[in-house]
Amino acid sequence: MVDLQQQIASKVEASRNDIITFIQTLIKSPSLANDEGPVQAIIQNKLNSVGLDTEKIVIRFVELKDHPAFSDDGFSPDTRVNVLGHWKNKGDGKSLILNGHVDVVPTGLETSWTESPWSGLVKDGKIYGRGSCDMKAGLASGIFAIQTLQDIGFKPNGDIMVQSVIGEESGGCGTLTNIVKGYSADAAVILEPTSLKICPIQSGALTFRLTVPGRATHAATRWDGVSAIEKFNLIHQSILKFEKERHNSFNTDYFESKDRVAPINIGTIKGGQWHSTVPESVVAEGRFGVFPNETARKARNAFEKHIHSISNNDPWLKENPPVIEWFEGQFESGQTNLDEPMINSLIHAIVRSTGDAPIIEGVTYGSDLRLFTNHAHIPAVLFGPGDLHLAHAANEYVEIDEVLKTIKIIANMIVDWCGGTVD
Repeated sequence: MVDLQQQIASKVEASRNDIITFIQTLIKSPSLANDEGPVQAIIQNKLNSVGLDTEKIVIRFVELKDHPAFSDDGFSPDTRVNVLGHWKNKGDGKSLILNGHVDVVPTGLETSWTESPWSGLVKDGKIYGRGSCDMKAGLASGIFAIQTLQDIGFKPNGDIMVQSVIGEESGGCGTLTNIVKGYSADAAVILEPTSLKICPIQSGALTFRLTVPGRATHAATRWDGVSAIEKFNLIHQSILKFEKERHNSFNTDYFESKDRVAPINIGTIKGGQWHSTVPESVVAEGRFGVFPNETARKARNAFEKHIHSISNNDPWLKENPPVIEWFEGQFESGQTNLDEPMINSLIHAIVRSTGDAPIIEGVTYGSDLRLFTNHAHIPAVLFGPGDLHLAHAANEYVEIDEVLKTIKIIANMIVDWCGGTVD
């Protein structure tokens, strides 16, 4: 086994330039939502080149719309595709899914970037560009773990499936499609950026729209109107207090900060029609955090109850209550029990590959993990290269050394989890 670990490590180091080039190629193919086709073609070609059986899975909202986890993200309901790669084996070992998404978020102002967001620049041991960290390097790591094992002649006893999915950033329609179509395994590793921490617990996140009414009048007589902006400010201040109260009432382990498990954030605000008019409405959109072991329904009810309570204490809002809508991403929380064998397998792979003591930590964002744990009933963890704080930010990057470590760890996990032999 020691010799096999050394072979894995040596092969990964020897493939360093090929790994970097492939990640650069993925970054240079912009894959914003609804435009993932070109990068999926690159992924499929790569999977074919390492001898996997590949297939395209078309996303069809009509097949998902009645599923309790479906979120209509507003993009194409029938033209986007997942790509799957199957490494099928005849043994009786356990099977494994390696899952990653290729959709990326918008770049923001390109002037905020030192180089083009799509440059794939390599500098000081880092690869820069939108999607480098979240999460094209992670997906590439899973693919190269398989290639490494093939190159050294390892034959696993269990089947391995690479899932390159779309739509994760806006609700998870890609992974949900795979689940609805029956693709399954004994465990799943989602190669999200976790700084090589094992993350089997995720908070949820529910997207909401809050419409606050006012009464318009000329600004010169503003006392005769009701400013929706002022009423929204009242509500917003109460939401910040409510967020703190919710955290004080929950006891959640394995999170870096117990006060930051299920944040509530206002992301956009639109109010008023004219600078000299008292604004008659404010529309605010945001994200409501869901605690582990808290259902999405319970979380929605808690927020609605809070807004109702605050409104009843204000004469105007009591008679003109805000309207709450839940739309787009409705990410449940999700959790894999820490005594699941797949977690121990990953722990052992980290120790063997790096000598480091593994860290287990929960994450505060929604991810496709909850689809595996809640709806496919598959134990799953988030694990991969990259710092979450760099995701969605300007000058996003991933450390090359972390990518190489990830490949070694995933390859060793496959050896341990699936079993197998070297020809």
